[in-house]
Amino acid sequence: METPDRILTLHPAGKQGVNIERVRYEPMRRALLKVIPRKRAGIALSEVRTLVEPLLPGFGFPPKASVGWHLIAVKQDLEARGEIEQVPGAKPQHLRRGSPKP
Repeated sequence: METPDRILTLHPAGKQGVNIERVRYEPMRRALLKVIPRKRAGIALSEVRTLVEPLLPGFGFPPKASVGWHLIAVKQDLEARGEIEQVPGAKPQHLRRGSPKP
Protein backbone atom coordinates (compact mmCIF):
# COMPACT_ATOMS: atom_id res chain seq x y z
CA MET A 1 0.00 0.00 0.00
CA GLU A 2 1.33 3.42 -0.96
CA THR A 3 1.66 5.99 1.82
CA PRO A 4 3.11 9.52 1.90
CA ASP A 5 6.46 8.02 2.98
CA ARG A 6 6.50 5.05 0.59
CA ILE A 7 5.85 4.31 -3.09
CA LEU A 8 4.41 1.08 -4.47
CA THR A 9 6.28 0.60 -7.73
CA LEU A 10 4.91 -0.85 -10.94
CA HIS A 11 6.45 -3.77 -12.83
CA PRO A 12 6.75 -3.77 -16.64
CA ALA A 13 5.52 -7.38 -16.85
CA GLY A 14 2.41 -6.61 -14.78
CA LYS A 15 3.76 -8.41 -11.72
CA GLN A 16 3.38 -6.94 -8.25
CA GLY A 17 5.76 -4.05 -7.60
CA VAL A 18 7.71 -3.40 -4.44
CA ASN A 19 7.18 -0.86 -1.69
CA ILE A 20 10.10 1.62 -1.50
CA GLU A 21 10.76 4.50 0.85
CA ARG A 22 10.09 7.76 -1.00
CA VAL A 23 13.40 9.23 0.30
CA ARG A 24 15.22 6.55 -1.73
CA TYR A 25 12.84 6.29 -4.71
CA GLU A 26 12.85 9.96 -5.70
CA PRO A 27 16.66 10.47 -5.74
CA MET A 28 17.12 7.21 -7.66
CA ARG A 29 14.45 8.22 -10.18
CA ARG A 30 16.07 11.61 -10.73
CA ALA A 31 19.52 10.04 -11.07
CA LEU A 32 18.32 7.43 -13.57
CA LEU A 33 16.54 10.02 -15.70
CA LYS A 34 19.66 12.19 -15.60
CA VAL A 35 22.05 9.48 -16.88
CA ILE A 36 19.80 7.58 -19.32
CA PRO A 37 19.96 9.30 -22.71
CA ARG A 38 17.25 9.81 -25.33
CA LYS A 39 19.51 8.63 -28.18
CA ARG A 40 18.51 5.45 -30.03
CA ALA A 41 21.50 3.38 -28.88
CA GLY A 42 20.86 4.16 -25.22
CA ILE A 43 23.32 3.21 -22.48
CA ALA A 44 24.32 -0.19 -21.14
CA LEU A 45 22.66 -1.08 -17.83
CA SER A 46 26.10 -1.91 -16.42
CA GLU A 47 27.20 1.70 -17.05
CA VAL A 48 24.08 3.13 -15.46
CA ARG A 49 25.02 2.02 -11.93
CA THR A 50 28.50 3.50 -12.29
CA LEU A 51 27.00 6.85 -13.31
CA VAL A 52 24.16 6.82 -10.75
CA GLU A 53 26.13 6.00 -7.59
CA PRO A 54 27.96 9.37 -7.35
CA LEU A 55 24.60 11.18 -7.59
CA LEU A 56 23.15 9.46 -4.50
CA PRO A 57 25.24 10.37 -1.40
CA GLY A 58 23.15 11.94 1.32
CA PHE A 59 19.89 10.37 0.12
CA GLY A 60 19.63 7.48 2.56
CA PHE A 61 21.91 5.13 0.65
CA PRO A 62 24.69 3.90 2.89
CA PRO A 63 27.94 3.37 0.95
CA LYS A 64 27.79 0.14 -1.08
CA ALA A 65 24.41 -0.80 0.41
CA SER A 66 21.23 -1.61 -1.54
CA VAL A 67 21.93 0.74 -4.46
CA GLY A 68 21.70 -2.14 -6.94
CA TRP A 69 18.36 -3.39 -5.59
CA HIS A 70 16.82 0.09 -5.62
CA LEU A 71 18.23 0.79 -9.08
CA ILE A 72 16.51 -2.29 -10.53
CA ALA A 73 13.22 -1.66 -8.70
CA VAL A 74 13.04 1.98 -9.83
CA LYS A 75 14.23 1.05 -13.35
CA GLN A 76 11.37 -1.44 -13.65
CA ASP A 77 8.90 1.16 -12.36
CA LEU A 78 10.11 3.72 -14.91
CA GLU A 79 9.83 1.08 -17.66
CA ALA A 80 6.26 0.28 -16.61
CA ARG A 81 5.42 4.00 -16.70
CA GLY A 82 7.05 4.40 -20.13
CA GLU A 83 9.64 6.92 -18.92
CA ILE A 84 12.48 4.64 -20.00
CA GLU A 85 12.64 1.60 -22.26
CA GLN A 86 14.97 -1.22 -23.14
CA VAL A 87 16.61 -0.89 -26.55
CA PRO A 88 15.24 -3.81 -28.59
CA GLY A 89 17.86 -6.40 -29.55
CA ALA A 90 20.68 -4.74 -27.59
CA LYS A 91 22.95 -7.15 -25.75
CA PRO A 92 23.88 -6.48 -23.02
CA GLN A 93 20.71 -4.66 -22.00
CA HIS A 94 20.67 -0.98 -23.01
CA LEU A 95 18.24 1.65 -21.78
CA ARG A 96 17.00 4.89 -23.30
CA ARG A 97 14.43 7.51 -22.36
CA GLY A 98 10.89 6.80 -23.52
CA SER A 99 7.62 8.67 -23.66
CA PRO A 100 5.66 8.47 -20.40
CA LYS A 101 2.33 6.64 -20.58
CA PRO A 102 -0.74 8.75 -19.81
